[in-house]
Amino acid sequence: MPQRLPLDTLTDLERTQTDDAARRLGTLQTARITADQKLALLQQYRRDYYDQLQALMMQGLPTAKWRNYQNFLATLDGAIDQQRAIAAQAASRVDHGRVDWQDHKRRLNSFDTLAERVRRQELLAQAKNEQRESDERSARKFFDRPTHPIP
Repeated sequence: MPQRLPLDTLTDLERTQTDDAARRLGTLQTARITADQKLALLQQYRRDYYDQLQALMMQGLPTAKWRNYQNFLATLDGAIDQQRAIAAQAASRVDHGRVDWQDHKRRLNSFDTLAERVRRQELLAQAKNEQRESDERSARKFFDRPTHPIP
């Protein structure tokens, strides 16, 4: 079994950090989807309410009721603006989370590449040592054999 390199500890740590960054990114993406869905729901609700107001205006609508609709639409517009800001912030967090995950992933790949290079060098050195030992055994056998044939 190959010995554990000090670099393996760093690789394991980076792998854990990469996995954590991926989980955080998933959570951020879920939050973004939720924020976008709430925004779409508010926008749809505003369209429906506006369409309802238009239909009532065609039939004739008392001024007080018209003002109530206008005030409510203004309140919805404010909520939509707030939700747009929340959705934009969620999108920004996803972008930052993606960059963070990519940085960790790149670092992990670098450690993996470096560890693989070290392992290949160790295997090459081991193979050279084995070849040298084999050559020495062969040479000893050659030189240790009797030089005169025994009659």
